[in-house]
Amino acid sequence: MDIDDLASRIRAGERRALARAITLVESGRADHRAQATALLEALKGHGREALRVGLSGTPGVGKSTFIEAFGLMLTGQGLRVAVLAVDPSSARSGGSILGDKTRMERLSRDPQAFIRPSPSQSQLGGVARRTREAAELCEAAGFDVVLIETVGVGQSETMVAEMSDLFLLLLAPAGGDELQGVKRGIMEMADILLVNKADGDLKTTAIRTCADYAGALRLLRKRPQDPEGFPKALTVSAIEQEGLARAWEEMQSLADWRRAQGHFAGRRAEQARHWFEAEVREGLLARLRREPVRGAMAALGAQVEAGAITPSAAADELLSEYLQLDRGAREEA
Repeated sequence: MDIDDLASRIRAGERRALARAITLVESGRADHRAQATALLEALKGHGREALRVGLSGTPGVGKSTFIEAFGLMLTGQGLRVAVLAVDPSSARSGGSILGDKTRMERLSRDPQAFIRPSPSQSQLGGVARRTREAAELCEAAGFDVVLIETVGVGQSETMVAEMSDLFLLLLAPAGGDELQGVKRGIMEMADILLVNKADGDLKTTAIRTCADYAGALRLLRKRPQDPEGFPKALTVSAIEQEGLARAWEEMQSLADWRRAQGHFAGRRAEQARHWFEAEVREGLLARLRREPVRGAMAALGAQVEAGAITPSAAADELLSEYLQLDRGAREEA
């Protein structure tokens, strides 16, 4: 694969080249990982900056409907929109439906939009392992807004906040129990809460729910990256396309304030450090899955299972010998 040619085609905004590059960074093969790293290095310093917006919400809250309506509004303003949708993978078969293009039929046909579904592959945090790199590729391809949709909502669905500039939490009307369930871990990460389905018979309920969330947000500790009035709760209707323009205005206002105050660039620098450390941890775990460490781990595991050694003592023994085993294997190679 000609990495320089692929990089130049991505900079030119070729959708096929972008799709091929995302497939490359998502691959787990060692040779593909080396090529993906070279590609990301070649694209470094491209000078383009998209607004990365993370979006999470409970199943059935209307994330796909909202993204389609919101994306069409943005493309109608002349903006290029990329959607990175993460689908949950089955714990049994490992498969994913990847049906986001079907759910966003109108947006998928828009020449100004690009939709890429990816499997979570049992990755915690609501995103796929390589979603961050896919967002960097979309940014290099000249997209103005990158929407990152997570698999759902829960205490662990906060990883998307480590790869986005703004984090939106989509909520359903009459979500009192929902508020109790997600108030920590994710509400503290959210910049804007959007109460969806504020239409028809649910409109009054949505307004009341929005007021409840706004009250709950006032109880949270003030964050240095927020201007006065943020985080805030708003009502939207993806079906009737009401409230979308105001939500976009609030997002732009928050992003502009953070840029002016230095929080925007500072946060991206912190995220880069976070993902560097995550890559180091993942690399160390990958070595545990290779020989001869894998064999030593299996042997000690059998001893633990037989009761000949405690789990803590076995772990200490493996870790003390790990570097020697791994160093010896690399020297032989």
